[in-house]
Amino acid sequence: MRIIERIVAPLGRRIDESSPYVDARLPDGSRVNAIIPPISLVGPVLTIRKFSKTPISVDQLVQFGSITPEALTFLDACVKARLNIVISGGTGSGKTTLLNVLSSFIPTDERIVTIENAAELQLRQDHVVTLESRPANIEGKGEITIRDLVVNALRMRPDRIIVGEIRDAAALDMLQAMNTGHDGSMTTLHSNSPRDTLARLETMTLMAGMDMPMRAIREQVTSAIQLIVHQERMRDGTRKVTYITEVAGMEGDVITMTDLFIFEQVGFENNKVVGRMRATGLRPKFMAKIEAAGIHLPQSVFGIGIKR
Repeated sequence: MRIIERIVAPLGRRIDESSPYVDARLPDGSRVNAIIPPISLVGPVLTIRKFSKTPISVDQLVQFGSITPEALTFLDACVKARLNIVISGGTGSGKTTLLNVLSSFIPTDERIVTIENAAELQLRQDHVVTLESRPANIEGKGEITIRDLVVNALRMRPDRIIVGEIRDAAALDMLQAMNTGHDGSMTTLHSNSPRDTLARLETMTLMAGMDMPMRAIREQVTSAIQLIVHQERMRDGTRKVTYITEVAGMEGDVITMTDLFIFEQVGFENNKVVGRMRATGLRPKFMAKIEAAGIHLPQSVFGIGIKR
């Protein structure tokens, strides 16, 4: 218990029976979480999450088998063409790592505002403003939420807004930012599939308390988001991009989606997942925007003209 107090006290935080848990950032960027009785039934628990000083590179992502070079070439084009992208997946699936990699494709002359609960992103561009939310103090005052920071970021003349993770009503503000000139913005959220990602966005938008019909919310979503990149933690512990899916538009009241790349597992051998990501052979509707940015992707990226 004394060790926990010695760690959190210099951070301006307090832990006791009235406030039995604390989450904070250490000076080196590591995250510390401490929880004590009566919340913890096994006694005081201290967790420290340390982050690599050198983020995983593009080449390493391919080397680890998380994604194919063709899919990464496509995502590079999407980022440079300023498409709005949501990275989805379960806990520990590598969403933040992938967001770091995709953010490295952003041109260095753009002004980027990052917003996180815990500062983990490691962008290398010249014009990056990093914002971090803040919990309420012991009196219940002083809280700064992700939603507050998204609203404030709109006043900072960003070229792009990157939100580490959307969990609540901040989804509405993020969608509005994407729809009002902040193209090329990115975020992550927890979900089980690309379709579930849209459902969760709808639910979180409703949490904002605005009386909006579901069709209006779905129109906001389809207008704001062009691409969903879904990542999973496989049975063998590896992380793989399993879907790259276009949000194509609406038919009636239903959002239509097009899978552009999918990971197909063909077996499980020697405690390793066996499979490969493949292109579906379909070109996205937003190809015109990519080409307007002066980017020309060969047909082979989409698996067109390749004999199987």
